[in-house]
Amino acid sequence: MNFEDLLTEQRNRHSTHIDRVETQEMVDIINREDQRVGRAIQKELPQIAKAIDLATRRFDSGGRLIYIGAGTSGRLGVLDATELRPTYGLEESQTFGIIAGGPEAMFHTLEGVEDSADLAVNDLKKVALTQQDIVIGIAASGATPYTVAALGYSHQVGALSIAVTCVNDSPLEQNADVTISPIVGPEVVTGATLMKAGTAQKMVLNMLSSGIMIRSGKIYQNLMISVVPTNEKTLRRAKRIIAAATQTSELAAERALERANNNVPLAIVLIETKGTIAEAKALLDQSDGHVAAAVNLGSK
Repeated sequence: MNFEDLLTEQRNRHSTHIDRVETQEMVDIINREDQRVGRAIQKELPQIAKAIDLATRRFDSGGRLIYIGAGTSGRLGVLDATELRPTYGLEESQTFGIIAGGPEAMFHTLEGVEDSADLAVNDLKKVALTQQDIVIGIAASGATPYTVAALGYSHQVGALSIAVTCVNDSPLEQNADVTISPIVGPEVVTGATLMKAGTAQKMVLNMLSSGIMIRSGKIYQNLMISVVPTNEKTLRRAKRIIAAATQTSELAAERALERANNNVPLAIVLIETKGTIAEAKALLDQSDGHVAAAVNLGSK
């Protein structure tokens, strides 16, 4: 595969003279092109759903959610993993991003790191990759040697390998169990994949990680129930979540939270099933921590 032939590197005929138009027309051109992103992702929804279901089974069994990539793609992976932890109460060991060149590459462009297959394998060996884990390899071109090698090693180990790219039939998908390829077309600025391709990758990663968290029971209704009340702000948020989930007052939510020792899922089950703390804990244990299932069990 020649890099120059990749769709992500082609010129966009709709923006050929973008440097000569008025600013309003310039942003109109960019906006029209951005609208292609949502349509491209819509075509990939079956693959995204498949990846979520496969990944959830491993995550629920103790597997880690690992993102890996170089440059913009690597940064997007690190960002998604970093945001997941406070949002859903995860430990750093449960999800993290690996970027070619390490932490320094988050803020600086490092020469040559994206071309090193050995570096990718070593990076995954450092975190002791296992067949329980989920590896999301991200590369707009689908041909970045670092990321291609990472998914190759992931496949060899037996980890679930998910490719996120913006071209079809790429080297990246050769070792992927699931490939997600929103085809957004050439960029407004030729080769600037931080634009449409980056937006598409960000949206796909958001959907993947959110879907895994929902399927893993981190959400009840559409509420984030994994919040850990560690200060006044998060304590107020926890009470609001409990009150909204159970359609009760914040005072009742506060009392339940106190009885549950600041455990939001336990407080919700306690209110919804009108049982004791011991009974609510037993229901959650039987439901592997899924609040909706625990509430259903308690209402039978």
